[in-house]
Amino acid sequence: MVLEGNPEVGSPRTSDLQHTRNKGSCVLSSPGEEAQPGEEPIKYGELIVLGYNGCLASGDKGRRRSRLALSRRPHANGVKPDVMHHISTPLVSKALSNRGQHSISYTLSRSHSVIVEYTHDSDTDMFQIGRSTENMIDFVVTDTSPGGGAAEGPSAQSTISRYACRILCDRRPPYTARIYAAGFDASSNIFLGERAAKWRTPDGLMDGLTTNGVLVMHPAGGFSEDSAPGVWREISVCGNVYTLRDSRSAQQRGKLVENESNVLQDGSLIDLCGATLLWRTPAGLLRAPTLKQLEAQRQEANAARPQCPVGLSTLAFPSPARGRTAPDKQQPWVYVRCGHVHGYHGWGCRRGRGPQERECPLCRLVGPYVPLWLGQEAGLCLDPGPPSHAFAPCGHVCSEKTARYWAQTPLPHGTHAFHAACPFCGAWLTGEHGCVRLIFQGPLD
Repeated sequence: MVLEGNPEVGSPRTSDLQHTRNKGSCVLSSPGEEAQPGEEPIKYGELIVLGYNGCLASGDKGRRRSRLALSRRPHANGVKPDVMHHISTPLVSKALSNRGQHSISYTLSRSHSVIVEYTHDSDTDMFQIGRSTENMIDFVVTDTSPGGGAAEGPSAQSTISRYACRILCDRRPPYTARIYAAGFDASSNIFLGERAAKWRTPDGLMDGLTTNGVLVMHPAGGFSEDSAPGVWREISVCGNVYTLRDSRSAQQRGKLVENESNVLQDGSLIDLCGATLLWRTPAGLLRAPTLKQLEAQRQEANAARPQCPVGLSTLAFPSPARGRTAPDKQQPWVYVRCGHVHGYHGWGCRRGRGPQERECPLCRLVGPYVPLWLGQEAGLCLDPGPPSHAFAPCGHVCSEKTARYWAQTPLPHGTHAFHAACPFCGAWLTGEHGCVRLIFQGPLD
């Protein structure tokens, strides 16, 4: 390959090490010992897609699922910046033709491109996420529509990139995970066209943003009972942190946030412009309720024999094995404005209002009247507290801490809007608080 101008190379190797030190907590060392036969592989963490309540509507299959565990690979497949070249555009295709060589191409003009070659990194494992079903994508993610489920139909145009982002995990303790915008395609390349936001950094390297961007929010106080939502940031192709652009695809980048990093924390949210993912660490998952605990809570709630205060029928949450189909005859229903729980009834409708708008017979408040469903994705819960609150207007039930956290967490929507949503189904939350405390009536006998 013929190079034009100075190869400029000398090395992103030295610059990259300095850049990594600035981000902190990187362990530059050889890989750790491999898992012995029969041993469980070391888990780096899990990614959970918001809006599916534990399983895709069509079922979790292969790389397309609602939840994916990232574990240490048998052999490291991470890459790191190595050499930077300035070349003329006619040579770009030749430079990118080597499928065994990972590279990022920055098109500056019709006659000038910068290509950064990447080399193998034996200290990290790389996992790629995107809409593409090609083999290099480890986690296939599709658009989630508000209200739950994937956007269906050929007319539904996806806003998620085919190669949306990549996560690099250190193979040695503390197994730090870092996120970067964009993933490598089938030719092991990332291509930032002439219209993409890109720039030269103060240390002479290149960086850029993808079309719709990769946004990250780290919760304040960790993902626990004391959590509070953090600030949404944008992650660049090289893993730097920036304030948000004016709109999702604006060409002008935000300001560099030097005191923040791309290291994922327990509870970090990753938004791909069409789907939002939650990162849970192994330590964080140990604090989350298990499916067994959720089932025990369901049985305990049913054992209390709650009753409809009007029909006096006994209510019971259905088993999750039934799936979410039509409500069961004993299904509890709630008036989401006041929280009074009833069995299903057909009265209380108000003319000129939607079919779900009813007047509560106990307090006369008018509002949505919906069936209650238990949240079944344990990884979305901040604590193992009892199922005491429901999101409005969808009726998904979880603990108070979990409900209040998600009700005050703005999730990206469209090009520049944010809206709190139920983490179990993706429905936009309504009302003053976005959730309501459930008021059950116990048995009269």
